[in-house]
Amino acid sequence: MNNLRISTAQFENKSGNKPYNLSVIDQLAGKAAQAGSQVIAFHECSVTGYTFARSLSKEQMLAIAEEIPDGESIQQLTAIARKHGIVVLAGLFEKDKEDNLFKAYVCVDKSGLVAKYRKLHPFINPHLTPGNEYCLFEIHGWKCSILICYDNNIIENVRATTLLGADIIFMPHVTMCTPSTRPGAGFVDPQLWLNREADPTSLRLEFDGMKGRGWLMKWLPARAYDNAIYAIFSNPIGMDADQLKNGCSMIVDPFGDIIAECRTLGDDFVTATLTPEKLTQAGGYRYKKARRPDLYRDIIGQEHTPEQKVIWLNTDK
Repeated sequence: MNNLRISTAQFENKSGNKPYNLSVIDQLAGKAAQAGSQVIAFHECSVTGYTFARSLSKEQMLAIAEEIPDGESIQQLTAIARKHGIVVLAGLFEKDKEDNLFKAYVCVDKSGLVAKYRKLHPFINPHLTPGNEYCLFEIHGWKCSILICYDNNIIENVRATTLLGADIIFMPHVTMCTPSTRPGAGFVDPQLWLNREADPTSLRLEFDGMKGRGWLMKWLPARAYDNAIYAIFSNPIGMDADQLKNGCSMIVDPFGDIIAECRTLGDDFVTATLTPEKLTQAGGYRYKKARRPDLYRDIIGQEHTPEQKVIWLNTDK
C-alpha cells in the first residue's frame, strides 16, 4: 500500500435541508482535493441532519429517506466525487422498497457507490431498523470499514471489524454535549455558540471539557491503539436541531496519537497522511497476534439480550 491522504470534516448542518448540506460537502470536498487529499469523510447524517429526526413520524422519515444507490443524494455525492477527483464518505437516512428505514453511511467515488453501511445500534427515531452486518471495502488498496457513532462504544464491534481486515475505520458521529450519568456531562448553552466571535474562550472551555472533548479522549484513542487501526472521527459543529455540537473531527493513528484535528469554531477540515508501516509497528498489532480465543470464545459468544439506553433522549432541557 502507498501512503494515503485523508481529510475529516466538521460543519454545521441544517435539519432536513439536503441542498444546503450537499453544497457544504461540495465546497469542503473541493478545498480538500485542492490541498492534495484523496479522501474526505463527513459526519453521521451529514446529508440530512440528525437530531431533528427524534420527533418525526414514520411518514416524515420516509419523506426524507432515500433508496441507495438510486437516490438523488447518492447521485449528487458521486458528482461531487467526480468533479473534485476525491473519494467522499457521508451519511443519510435510507429506505428500502418495503419502507424499512435505516441509518446509512456511504462511500462514493467518481464511478458511484463503493460501499454502504447501516448503523447497528440506531436510536434517534423508533422507526429505524438496526443493520445486521459489518462492511469491508478498499480505497486505493487500503482495507476500510465503517462504524457509526454508538456502534463504536461497543468494543466488540471495533475488534470484529479489525479482525475482518480493516486498516482504517471511519467513525462518523453526532456526539458529545449531551447529559448522561457520567460526571461532568451535559448540554452546552446555544447562546455560547451565538456569541462565539466575541467570547470564544467560554465556548472552548465547554467544548474541550468533560461535556465534550474530555469525554472523547477517554475512549477514542484506545479504539485505535488496541486494534492498531487508523480511526477517522467526524462530528458536526454548531447547532444540530436544538443541540449544540463541538466538532473536533480528528484522525487517530494506530499508536493512539491524534495526527490531525479540527480546532476552529466553524466549518472546516483537516488532513493527515496515513502510512502503512504504522499498522504493524504499533503495539496493538502484536497484541492481536498474542490473543488466545480459546480462553474467551464461549464467554464472548454466550447468549445475551441487547439492551440499549440513551440517557439524553429522556432528559428535559
